[in-house]
Amino acid sequence: MARESANAPYLRNAWYVALFDDELEKGLLARTIMDEPIAFFRDASGKVCAIEDRCCHRGAALTDGKVIETGLQCGYHGLVFNGKGECVEIPGQDAIPPMAKVKYYPVVERHEIVWIWMGDPKLADESQIVDWPFHKGGATPLPHRKACMPIHANYLMMIDNLMDLTHLGYVHTKTIGGNPRAHVNAEMNTVRTERGCKYVRWMLDSVPPPTYVKGAGFKGKVDRWQEFEYVLPGLVLQWSGALELGKGARENRNQEGFHLRLFHAITPATENRSYYFWSTANGYRTDDPQATEDMYQEIYPTFVEDVDIMANQQARIDLDPHRPLLNIKADNALHHARRAFMAAYEAEQAMTRQAAE
Repeated sequence: MARESANAPYLRNAWYVALFDDELEKGLLARTIMDEPIAFFRDASGKVCAIEDRCCHRGAALTDGKVIETGLQCGYHGLVFNGKGECVEIPGQDAIPPMAKVKYYPVVERHEIVWIWMGDPKLADESQIVDWPFHKGGATPLPHRKACMPIHANYLMMIDNLMDLTHLGYVHTKTIGGNPRAHVNAEMNTVRTERGCKYVRWMLDSVPPPTYVKGAGFKGKVDRWQEFEYVLPGLVLQWSGALELGKGARENRNQEGFHLRLFHAITPATENRSYYFWSTANGYRTDDPQATEDMYQEIYPTFVEDVDIMANQQARIDLDPHRPLLNIKADNALHHARRAFMAAYEAEQAMTRQAAE
């Protein structure tokens, strides 16, 4: 069985991760999302704002300017724009014409994450933002580290990657991988959800991978699980862990052992470029800062391996983008994710057509 091209279209009426809060420490950030250049800044009250990174006067990049008390000042001729994209000052003239404005984007800052809505602002429903309780301000904060990586690949390629973990035993042999056969033969259950799909994989009576041994000090075999939930359009929420044999991991995973909570968010920059935001929260040895740092240093190289694989994959696909890709048994969960995405995309397109009639 074959499927269409790996490249996915944009689903606009949805919340995407735009940046992590600490990326705005310098007060101004340029980022392209869905082919649109956007300027992110904090206004005088500290609120994050997102407006079009193109001055309406002569098309200069607003991120070549600076943030002042009244807004973002263009570095070319000094026009100032507020967080709604409205021009509030034009040097040398008092009257500000109605067309003196740029596009603005709804944004919400929550739990160290800045979310952006790329579709119709009137449809932006903050209740649809996914809660991540393991960051600061959440219900169950854990020590963690965050990072953003550029990926030279379509944004749903990383979703494919995360929803099929059989690659771990081949790509990540020195860290989180483990035996390839253990991954291929893992017991797996996949279910559809209201906003995507979810799977749990069990590798019982297995040899723990190097990262797990370093983290929890396992001396023998473990019962290991991987729980991944895809949430439209670009999120994967992960709980991976392991307990020593005999502790009843299947009946109760919430015991002392190895626990890792990962937040994965993939946001499209262009058709074949994206941003990969991830956070790794340490659910073991939580009172040891070195444990969190060690885990980050273990995880970071594995994601670099994924990014490299996908860049080469995208380059090959771009040579013949309409050539179908082969499906195999291991693709079950990613197919559920793709079907959920395409159903949402087709519904959005139908709504757009209806509005235009």
